[in-house]
Amino acid sequence: MLSYPTVRTSLIFLAIALVGLLFADIAITANNPWRDLGNFFLGILTPNFFSSEGLLTALLRTVAFAFVGVTVGGICGFLLALIYRFLPVRIFCAFIRAIHELFWALIFLQFFGFHPLTGVLAIAIPYSGIFAKVYSEILEEADPEPGRLLPPGTGTIAAFLYTKIPDCWAQLRTYTAYRLECGLRSSAILGFVGLPTLGFYLETSFSQGMYSDAGAMLILFYVLIATIPLWVRPKLLPIYVLGAPFFLGDGLPIVWGNVERFFTEDIIPSPIRDGEGLAGLMPWLEELFANEALPGIWNTIVLTQIALVATGILALLSFPLISNHFGGPIRRTAGHVFLVIARSTPEYILAYILLQLWGPSMLPGAVALALHNGAIIGHLIGRQTNTITLRSDAVTGFKRYTWELVPRVYRSFLAFLFYRWEIIMRETAILGILGIYTLGFYVDSAIQHIQFDRAMVLILITALLNIGVDALGRFIRRKLALQTMPTC
Repeated sequence: MLSYPTVRTSLIFLAIALVGLLFADIAITANNPWRDLGNFFLGILTPNFFSSEGLLTALLRTVAFAFVGVTVGGICGFLLALIYRFLPVRIFCAFIRAIHELFWALIFLQFFGFHPLTGVLAIAIPYSGIFAKVYSEILEEADPEPGRLLPPGTGTIAAFLYTKIPDCWAQLRTYTAYRLECGLRSSAILGFVGLPTLGFYLETSFSQGMYSDAGAMLILFYVLIATIPLWVRPKLLPIYVLGAPFFLGDGLPIVWGNVERFFTEDIIPSPIRDGEGLAGLMPWLEELFANEALPGIWNTIVLTQIALVATGILALLSFPLISNHFGGPIRRTAGHVFLVIARSTPEYILAYILLQLWGPSMLPGAVALALHNGAIIGHLIGRQTNTITLRSDAVTGFKRYTWELVPRVYRSFLAFLFYRWEIIMRETAILGILGIYTLGFYVDSAIQHIQFDRAMVLILITALLNIGVDALGRFIRRKLALQTMPTC
């Protein structure tokens, strides 16, 4: 049976989402969405793999940015993990991982331009914070017993290399490989801000109504993700890591004067820059908060809560698709294919596609977030049910679902859901670049109007909001005594 605290918490979040629906902009505004949706699926069924000469190059650059970004992020994250116990380090890591890769890309574009360094840093910086947190947790859980068996006088570094690393190596390797998959998704969406990855060509194809071209790009991306175990082998990793920088492409030379001006002038609030001092800063901040920050925060929270509950509902409905306790192998194979496609497609790409088909509103964002995150949690919960052994006389059908399996996995389900809460909010904020009125919309608008000072304040607010939700999620998991493993 489900415990009272978990049921009460679930009902509270459900009620918040229902209230949020009253204030949300949920609508289909396209003239003929069914025709557009049909054309999109026709494009998937009739992909044109030879439409663009740059498609293979874009695929290679997507992989190259992922490898270089994840490698740099992993090295920096590991070094930060060694000193993660210090509060300033934890705060720093929380801050850099709270800012989405696309926000980092928008920042670096202002002074590096379309240079490969923009894409690499956009992935490496937030991933450093993520790696630091997860690696530190893995190292903390290492068995202390081997360290006690070392001879007296063994150095700290030697002890670390001979005891903790061997004990944690499998977990470190598994998580790093999983983060590479996440890096491929991050690399793909960098194309939406102009970098030459898969997202750039996908956006171009959709904007021109070339659905067969877009279908080919999506299929190639799915194949790339699905075949990771085949082409990412330990023996080949040094070759990939050393070779990837040569496939990043070229960019215009970096003008370091632009970098200096960005940090010394562009991001300084205009009242300070114009000599008005604090007297002019307060009205400037009040206007920014009233007209942009508060509406952006409100819409970000509303869409996040709706997407969070929708994610939970979809996860609960989808885990039977791959569970051994329901149906046969054909249905489970079809379920695996659906969940792989849904969780492999970045929320940003899903939202972009749905916006083209349905028109601008919160609905495409909510559906995209729910599909991606619901598929991830549904996959994890479905695998967990496969470890459960039922009695021979256990009930079947819908009763098996409601009375036997859901109560056993519900705590794990909530743990995963609250872990992804902060991730959903990060993605919700960035969806504003597509035209949804979340914080990302106002960030992108400020950058378009060359108001970098306003953009940086809004990005800082976004980071603080994500940190707050992450802290609240950890508090709820702790209160309910929930445990989970990190996911992308």
